[in-house]
Amino acid sequence: MADTTDAAERMALTLTQGGLQKATARVLAAFLFADTASLTAPQIAEQLTISSGSVSGAIKMLSTVGLIERVPAPGSRREHYRLRDGAWATLMSTQNGMVQAMFEAADRGIQAAGPDSPAAHRLTEMRDFYAFMFRELPALIDRWKAQRRPTRDPVTKPR
Repeated sequence: MADTTDAAERMALTLTQGGLQKATARVLAAFLFADTASLTAPQIAEQLTISSGSVSGAIKMLSTVGLIERVPAPGSRREHYRLRDGAWATLMSTQNGMVQAMFEAADRGIQAAGPDSPAAHRLTEMRDFYAFMFRELPALIDRWKAQRRPTRDPVTKPR
């Protein structure tokens, strides 16, 4: 079994530089580099030497955006979580709500600034970009799903 600690920490650093909170980035990296099908919050806290509260908050956030999911673990008293199969497409799908919100915020900004103002010109580009993304993302995700190979190992059992 390879030691992936350094690679996981580098991944977490990249995710943090991309805007994710440090603990959440490290928890996501733990899921990405896990050797087991699922992890428990105590396992993650011990592995990363972070508080159970930090792990709990990270799990809540990662679950909310659709990256991880709770899975059954018969015989275990702990909650088990895993990286969702198709997590990245799920993330982009759930982000459509944010794309729509950004579109609406830009549209309201144009109305408030007036159509011929410098702000309206900048906000129009923003609104048009988000309108484009909102229209195009579903088809792009469908194309991704159609061409990808499933990655879940059906034999692997939660620990």
